[in-house]
Amino acid sequence: MYVLKILRMSVFNKNKTQKKEGLDMTKGEPFRLLIVYSIPILLGNIFQQLYNMCDTIIVGRLLGPDALAAVGNTGPMNFLVLGFLYGMTSGFAVITAQRFGAGDADGLRRSVAMNVTLNAISGVVITAVSCALTMPILKLINTPEEILALSFDYIFVIFAGSLTAVLYNGCSCVLRAVGDSRTPLYFLLFSSALNIVLDIVFIASFKMGVAGAAWATVISQLVAGIASFVWIVVKYPMLRVHLSDFAFKWDFAWKHLNIGMNMGFQFSITAIGVVVLQKALNQFGATKVAAVTAAQKVEQLVTVAAGVMGITMANYGGQNLGAGRIDRIKEGVTKAVIITTVFAVLAAVLAWGFKNQLIGLFMDKAEISVEKWAEILDTAGVYLKICAVFFPVLFVIFIYRNILQGIGHGFWPLMCGFFELVARSAAAYALPGVVGFAGICIAEPLAWFSAAIPLAIAYYVIIRKL
Repeated sequence: MYVLKILRMSVFNKNKTQKKEGLDMTKGEPFRLLIVYSIPILLGNIFQQLYNMCDTIIVGRLLGPDALAAVGNTGPMNFLVLGFLYGMTSGFAVITAQRFGAGDADGLRRSVAMNVTLNAISGVVITAVSCALTMPILKLINTPEEILALSFDYIFVIFAGSLTAVLYNGCSCVLRAVGDSRTPLYFLLFSSALNIVLDIVFIASFKMGVAGAAWATVISQLVAGIASFVWIVVKYPMLRVHLSDFAFKWDFAWKHLNIGMNMGFQFSITAIGVVVLQKALNQFGATKVAAVTAAQKVEQLVTVAAGVMGITMANYGGQNLGAGRIDRIKEGVTKAVIITTVFAVLAAVLAWGFKNQLIGLFMDKAEISVEKWAEILDTAGVYLKICAVFFPVLFVIFIYRNILQGIGHGFWPLMCGFFELVARSAAAYALPGVVGFAGICIAEPLAWFSAAIPLAIAYYVIIRKL
């Protein structure tokens, strides 16, 4: 009842602690603040997962299993590139949160200006490089020949539109840095609805194939990004930058780059491990690729709260570090671990109890042979059963990784990304030869453990020093 009451207060009413000036998380009871701040992000991420699911459902049902496998095959590449850009935009905004928490109005504006500059430069460079390397990477990961062209058609459009993702994520991260977690939700809801409509129009009416799904994503992100930018300019006077705020100072730029690059590389290192895992998975054929694609969509949906609490803790930590409230950081982390553990158990129950029904959303059973459908359900079920048991480990990774980033200690999150990469890659190539396909599934929780344990140790050592 307490959580439901907070939900009503934070989403449907005018919460007194979250005004146009943002939500100050350096004051008030941490548990309540974390819930208030995270609920809009949770709702936004759920809707984002739902529209990603709709994207996958439309592709799978209208274009068939090969098209679904093609989209799933490009997932790790998508995560590699857009994950890096998302990590950087989030990292740049950590400094913005620190300046907001310290009450430094001039520093806040200069940080926003630096966000704009660095996001624009990184977005252009990454777009050019990723587009040039699309086909070589697809071949490098042993993409099955029957889905190679489809995979290229989809992911090339996504990479070409990377700047639209940078625009939306950059604006959203700045808003969250000053405590506004609701506005990005509203624009994401609109973007999600637009994406679904465009999916149907481009695929069913215009017959654009998998490229149509990619164009729908890019266009909807562009609309949400423009709307978010306009909202910031109109509604947040404290974020309106002046020309003088763009004066480039290397020391200030380095503060942003130090956290942004760490977070970006941390995402990319994790993504490289996923790419390696995808290469190992591709040897089992297109049917198993399609099954794992559907299973991973289910996993992403039920574990959405993990990333939400990570975003929350990065900004909570940044604001309280800026205000010098180390005691509040410690209290917030303890309560965040409790919250996420509850969510992890619920996620595991959903993944175990409704796996067949959720998998069935992504493909039309009537269009698939009985034998192939049985193989898809069995494959997806094995993946979800193995991974779901270890969801609590996955959830706490986001807490410790993001709080360390939020308080300016990006080294250990980056190093733990390497640990995760090594564990996932080694397991992906060693275990299938011993236990078959199950080895692909076991690689995931092994990677989670390799990151969670050193992250927790690093956090408690660092917080004691602070």
